[in-house]
Amino acid sequence: MTSEAFDAGRFLALLPARPGVYIFYQTDGKALYVGKAANLKNRVSSYFRTSGLSPKTRLMVSKIQRAEIQQTATEGEALLLENNLIKDKRPRYNISLRDDKSFPYIRLSEQADFPRFAFYRGRRARPDTYYGPYPSAAAVREMLAQLHKIFRLRQCSDAFFRNRSRPCLQYQIKRCSAPCVGRITRRDYLDDVRQAKAMLAGRDFALVDELAGKMERASGALEYEAAARHRDRIALLQRARSEQYVASGSGDADVVAVAVEAGVACFGVVSIRQGRNLGARFQVRGNPLDLPPSELLEAFLPQNYLGAPAPAEILVSEKIAGRALLQQALETENKRVAVKHNCRAHRARWIAAARLNTTDHLRAHLNQCSQVDAQRRALADLLSLDEAPARIECFDISHTMGERTVGACVVFDAHGPVKSDYRRFNITGIEPGDDYAAMEQTLMRRYKRVLEDDGKLPDLVLIDGGKGQLGVAGRVLDELQILGQVVLLGVSKGRERRAGEERLHICGRARAITPPKTSAALRLIQRVRDEAHRFAIGGHRQRRAKARTASPLQNIDGIGEKRRRSLLRYFGGLREIARAGVEDLAKAPGISPALARRIYRQLHD
Repeated sequence: MTSEAFDAGRFLALLPARPGVYIFYQTDGKALYVGKAANLKNRVSSYFRTSGLSPKTRLMVSKIQRAEIQQTATEGEALLLENNLIKDKRPRYNISLRDDKSFPYIRLSEQADFPRFAFYRGRRARPDTYYGPYPSAAAVREMLAQLHKIFRLRQCSDAFFRNRSRPCLQYQIKRCSAPCVGRITRRDYLDDVRQAKAMLAGRDFALVDELAGKMERASGALEYEAAARHRDRIALLQRARSEQYVASGSGDADVVAVAVEAGVACFGVVSIRQGRNLGARFQVRGNPLDLPPSELLEAFLPQNYLGAPAPAEILVSEKIAGRALLQQALETENKRVAVKHNCRAHRARWIAAARLNTTDHLRAHLNQCSQVDAQRRALADLLSLDEAPARIECFDISHTMGERTVGACVVFDAHGPVKSDYRRFNITGIEPGDDYAAMEQTLMRRYKRVLEDDGKLPDLVLIDGGKGQLGVAGRVLDELQILGQVVLLGVSKGRERRAGEERLHICGRARAITPPKTSAALRLIQRVRDEAHRFAIGGHRQRRAKARTASPLQNIDGIGEKRRRSLLRYFGGLREIARAGVEDLAKAPGISPALARRIYRQLHD
């Protein structure tokens, strides 16, 4: 079944019986598959046996044009090398199981006079305290909401905090104690921060006992208002604990389950920290080689935990062959990680629950895919296309009175949205509010890049707009000589601009189509268009907010981040810097007389 250009026998004869990594390449030089082996000769030879291979594996082997190996000293080194090569080469038949996003944390800015708990994602370089990682952004926001509700800690940024003259809405709804205007002393606020840290560290029981003692002492001293505050805090803590705790005691664990159905695999990870369930995250991926659940799980664990934070225990739903090797690879000087399968008591219940939720998530995904497939076929019938569009790209423009215009592109395939292919474009050099010019620039930048990078062209291009927008899009695609390769469709709202009354304008056809409100094709178009609208508005709001919160010091040549912070710290804020004269500015650390004059001109011109 091998390609004529690849001499499998000669290649196998030269293989050593040592650990290492093997890489299969196809005709165009792109990697087909990367694998590790304790014995390269035995493992690679198994791909070229005459029987026992699955149809998909035989298909992969038939595409091999070249193969190479990299020997390692140990099987553990092979595991690490395989993980790095998969991330680097992204082979077609390997499952890429690692999410590109970093894990979210809760960051406590303890250096501030009134510390703040906030959502954080990125490198932990600043000297703050970090809690996590959490499985998802939603889990972080839920925990922050509980902290603010129970302990009434500030949520605002430092700039907002410094410029308050009266309490904000968060104080009115009892989500903040208003330290910005002195409604709470620093000593009492830091005590609330200490209690919040105890909750995040899993010391809820000790905290409840402490608050109960304070409540009794306050009641004995006839300080009934203070006693009531302690009572309410205890009640909120008990409620949060009853919602989140899944077992008594402490301990950190990830429960990892896998479900396989219809050539698709779903991986579920439930994060448990200090006995508290922080939530779950799921990944749905194709299964290109029809691997069994145990082998899928064995591939999943290294990609997700090597080089990333790992808990003390990883509980898995399937027995995996490389358990000891993985434990050795995850071990560090200060931490050992145990990978377990046969568990009892509450750990067995955790695994069973994770397996059930992962299976349900996969079935919901497959059901959604079947709906999308039916909608694509209905769209092909509605537009009189030869076949259902496999890839749809939709464009929309967003701005506020012409300010900070953003163009957006969202992508849908046979399984639904492909968020990794979404793109935003900051529009410049046009008249404010000129949507036609904005659409022209967005389409030109999008498809010029696609053509230059030999990327994927869509089967259907969807434009959120009527004949005018469609005409602009047609000219751009015609200039790029791809108009005949894609179907171009414009979507305009009806006279009353109500959902369900959309009119479809196909480039090259005179008459518009008005599908019935119950049309499955219309539901798909509405979903894609609304997603483009959401994505465009989100990009525009981010760009607008960034422009409005940018410091005027950022535009001064010679003022970097470090010197800007030093200036703000020296004068106490931007308002005081603006009031200062050139001589006063020159007295600040690191500010020369010439730079002081430059700062003064920037702030007063």
